[in-house]
Amino acid sequence: MAGGPLEGVRIIDMTSVVVGPLATQIMADYGADVIKVEAPSGDIVRTLAGRGVTPGMSGKFLHLNRNKRSIALDLKQPGARAALMKLIERADVLIWNMRPPAMARLKLGYEDLRGINPRMIYCGMFGFGQGGRYRDKPAYDSIIQGSAGIAALHHRATGEPRYLPMVIADRTVGLIAVQMILMALYARSRTGEGQAIQIPMFENIVKSVLEEHMYLKTFDPPLGPTGDPRLLDPQARPLPTKDGWICISGNTDAQAFAIFDAIGKPELKTDPRFNSIAARFKHTAEYFRIRAEGLKQKTTAEWIEIFDRTDVPAMPFQTLDDLMEDPHLADIGFFQRIDHPTEGMIWNMALPNRISGGARHDFRPAPNIGQHSVEILSEIGYREADIEAMIASGTTVDGRVKKQ
Repeated sequence: MAGGPLEGVRIIDMTSVVVGPLATQIMADYGADVIKVEAPSGDIVRTLAGRGVTPGMSGKFLHLNRNKRSIALDLKQPGARAALMKLIERADVLIWNMRPPAMARLKLGYEDLRGINPRMIYCGMFGFGQGGRYRDKPAYDSIIQGSAGIAALHHRATGEPRYLPMVIADRTVGLIAVQMILMALYARSRTGEGQAIQIPMFENIVKSVLEEHMYLKTFDPPLGPTGDPRLLDPQARPLPTKDGWICISGNTDAQAFAIFDAIGKPELKTDPRFNSIAARFKHTAEYFRIRAEGLKQKTTAEWIEIFDRTDVPAMPFQTLDDLMEDPHLADIGFFQRIDHPTEGMIWNMALPNRISGGARHDFRPAPNIGQHSVEILSEIGYREADIEAMIASGTTVDGRVKKQ
């Protein structure tokens, strides 16, 4: 028994890289039985994201694929397709992230499978909505960041178009996929019927960007240009202090006035440019400039002490290595040192969120390619001789970890 609110939910995971594996990892963490269906060569992120102790076990793969079981199937072979159909018959969810024409060629479209399992939630994640001219284009995170406006925000703020140096489009859309799947499962609990879900990355990221930055073009006719000036100002960044940088926000009057007092500018509290939220918004650039200049007077630690005391939101700027040593994360046991059966000791991250019903309690480290092929095929009715023949023909891979 896995434990957690999704215990008993079986998910067939035909996704790779980040967008789909993130979605299925979250559901696996909370009890779902996620069966990761991989080609014999494995999910590309096993090697695309660097090396591990053993081949095909990159750090990113380890973080995105815990609590899953892996079955390797060469879907070009009839025996592999037959095994996949047996899995689908028993599944609550099928999730995939290849282009829809590829699924159609494999005869794995919703209409192909609906008759096999009418209660199944069928969730497709792909680059672009299927009603428009981009529908057949391939997409990775960088393509979506550039085409959906994220890189343009950097251009507006700094003069140079840049991708955010993490796969934020994949991660955002992966979270949306979890929401959509859980809504569909809830609807099925009331109606008994499965349904198809389409999750295009481009449209979801355009929505996120323009919710922030459609701004004055929300109105027809427009009241002004696109772009929230508070977010695009060059000083909307970690700000230099006497010995480093600090992250600070002062939106309410109480917060802004406390900042003015702290930097030795109490007169700004009655200055008509800065004495209200609306006034400061109208004069964002000047407000941010004054704040940035004032913060150069003291060290980061001195400012944190002042702003903690005056209840102004502020934190030190932290590097990636700083995060690994963060005292708050140590307090809550965020980093857990675990023994992976092939990778040795690794750092796992604890679940950030808590639910009173609990989460999965039988932790599984990320699997090797086909680590559970034999186990899963046995569960769906294959005899030992049949499984051995499938391994010999390359239809599947026996990736069981040999005990030392």
